[in-house]
Amino acid sequence: MRKLFIGLFIIANISLLSCTKEGNYIPDVPVNFNVPINDPRVSRLQSPGGAVAIGGYGVSGLILYRKSDGEIVAYDRCSSVNPQSKCAVNLDDPTITATDPCSGAIFLLNDGSPAKAPATKPLRKYLVTVTSSQISVIN
Repeated sequence: MRKLFIGLFIIANISLLSCTKEGNYIPDVPVNFNVPINDPRVSRLQSPGGAVAIGGYGVSGLILYRKSDGEIVAYDRCSSVNPQSKCAVNLDDPTITATDPCSGAIFLLNDGSPAKAPATKPLRKYLVTVTSSQISVIN
């Protein structure tokens, strides 16, 4: 009887732990965003530290950010804190961070990592390709 109780206790704990970890991921949705490099919507990306928010793509929109080394990175605006609510993070001023208005969590735009609790996971990052005429974001 004791072995049965211990076995059930272990199985119950493993089940509970695996459920809580799975529930906090940003959904994987198709993204295919293309914009001419001279489009006014992305003019802020001409200099390092520039960022723009684009609606209509991903789970809650996109954030494009030009890092200090010139690389452009893209993140889904969906906060990793309670992603089921699809709360879109907002660009801060200066644009080195983005804030989740629902939880108060803050994320660094250089790499999408959490900078302030309750965030513990980064923003979902997308692949960016830049040519002489276009910026493309895909997953």
